[in-house]
Amino acid sequence: MEDIFFTFETLDVYQKARKLVKDIYFLLEKFPSTERYALCDQIRRAAVSIPSNIAEGRGRFSVKERVHFVEIAYGSLMEVYCQLSIANDLGYISNENLESLKIKIDEIARMLYGFRSSLLKNNI
Repeated sequence: MEDIFFTFETLDVYQKARKLVKDIYFLLEKFPSTERYALCDQIRRAAVSIPSNIAEGRGRFSVKERVHFVEIAYGSLMEVYCQLSIANDLGYISNENLESLKIKIDEIARMLYGFRSSLLKNNI
């Protein structure tokens, strides 16, 4: 029997967003301790917001609300990239780390855009 309450877990974009959170948490372990409650905390909160908003949106009943939460997830994704770019500027992460994460972020961004378009088109 399918569990209708947790359908967000089957979404590829949700699964990839969770993987990104895990990758970011591991990366942040290498940051200086002075950033623990500054940039690290901000990056963590923005990263966790991505799958969280996908899940919350999936739990909403109106298309308008579902789209709204997908848009919030997208905004959080862009915030993560901005903050990782700043971390790169400060020498906390390498160009290679940033590029590797940028590829994943780009994929999730495209998926969120497609998901949003699908919601609007199919009115689901």
